[in-house]
Amino acid sequence: MALLPLKLPAGVYKNGTDFQAAGRWLDSHLVRWTENTIRPIGGWVTFTEDEAADPLRGSLSWKDNNGNLYLAAGSADNLYAYKPDGTLVEITPTAGLATGYVHAQLNTGYGGSFYGRDYYGTERVDATSSLPATTWALDNWGEYMIACADSDGKIYEWQSDRTTPTPAALIANAPTNNRSIIVTEERFLFALGSGGNPRQVSWSDREDNTTWTAAATNEAGDLELQTNGFIECAFKVRGQTLILTDQDAHSATYIGAPYVYSFQRVGNACGIVSKKGGAAAEGSAFWMGNNGFFMYDGTSARDLPCEVSDYIFRSINRDQISKVFAVPNRKYNEIWWFYPTGDSLENNAYVTYNYAENTWYVGNLGRTTGVDAGVFRNPMWFCATGKVPHTHEIGFDYHDAGTPYAETGAISLGSGDTVMKVVQMIPDELTQGDVTATFKTRFHPNDTERSYGAYTMSNPTSIRFTGRQVKMRIDGARLADWRIGTNRLQVVAGGKR
Repeated sequence: MALLPLKLPAGVYKNGTDFQAAGRWLDSHLVRWTENTIRPIGGWVTFTEDEAADPLRGSLSWKDNNGNLYLAAGSADNLYAYKPDGTLVEITPTAGLATGYVHAQLNTGYGGSFYGRDYYGTERVDATSSLPATTWALDNWGEYMIACADSDGKIYEWQSDRTTPTPAALIANAPTNNRSIIVTEERFLFALGSGGNPRQVSWSDREDNTTWTAAATNEAGDLELQTNGFIECAFKVRGQTLILTDQDAHSATYIGAPYVYSFQRVGNACGIVSKKGGAAAEGSAFWMGNNGFFMYDGTSARDLPCEVSDYIFRSINRDQISKVFAVPNRKYNEIWWFYPTGDSLENNAYVTYNYAENTWYVGNLGRTTGVDAGVFRNPMWFCATGKVPHTHEIGFDYHDAGTPYAETGAISLGSGDTVMKVVQMIPDELTQGDVTATFKTRFHPNDTERSYGAYTMSNPTSIRFTGRQVKMRIDGARLADWRIGTNRLQVVAGGKR
């Protein structure tokens, strides 16, 4: 009798057919791969029961000069701050904030596509979101917060008053009709898509966000990017500011007076899918495009090969694609993207990229915005349905999100032309009893699948099944920090039928 080690490459592979994932992990939920083992992600607890009126899209955490912690987030029509005790405080600007959009609005009728396309009286199948779901760009200006909602376009400042919070105030002289904002490492406030020009970048004087008119005595300025796209957002990376449009990527580097900033195109055909569809980590930026993923390492934008892209872009709800948001989880070297699938109006699935181990994993979880650990000890992500923040990576309680699991693609027993009988499993598990294993067998790819188990792992585990190929699924049986390495199957050769 031979021992067959189930030593599979880390991460999930979901491109092409199921059989293309032979010898790989095919599906997952609430698990990650680290150091050649599978382990559950951390659970979460509710930070506050105070619920916002609408889903939150855009958030920020920071400390004031006295060390007090702040968390803020914006919805379609409101801006909120959270006190350390979890109390929700509304700080919505009172200076005529424009009405926002909870969901993306599509123009599928007159004017929604090229003239003459499709039949008269029918929806235009290639129509795009003319009114995306409202998102907020938030950044800190020292101990203050800068905010801009894309549906409103004005730039506001909130001065972090935790005792009697006042509304965020309009910044004097700042451009209006902006698409986004960012505060650069050099302490300039960038207005992106400023003044209603979707290609314009305007910046304030250094250390003075109320001076926007260029003069010999200041460093304010503006420049229109040479691009066929519209500016969506920006990130701070390796001494530069990376500006992403829906078509390409540009870097802005501080060079001092008189030009102040030098702009350079650093990528083509690499547009970002939404204003919150990217995140920066370890000096690089990672983002989702319309049909793939990209990264910028400080030199140039490039494709990011993805082993689950077929699965994601077949299932994503493109009508609500403006809701895609990314958040780093630097403790585990991860970037998480949350997105809506099928006809879901809200984000209900995720894909995770581990940039240290170059692996991908997927699952189903609804989050609309969030921040990484740093200011707070743990990541803070906002729920899509409850519209409240949760403290993540704490404990192993997943509430109503199911239990962690991972399932392989087809694994051939022997060379695949001989029926193999499996009689025993020798598990490689850190804490035996916390994980169960289920096996699914077939005699050929289109045959009926037969299931055996679930088996509670012991050392060894007696099992009995026969087949030419097998899939293995592992499920977390208890809320615990388990680990699974390389399990081995004891097999006996059978006949060829």
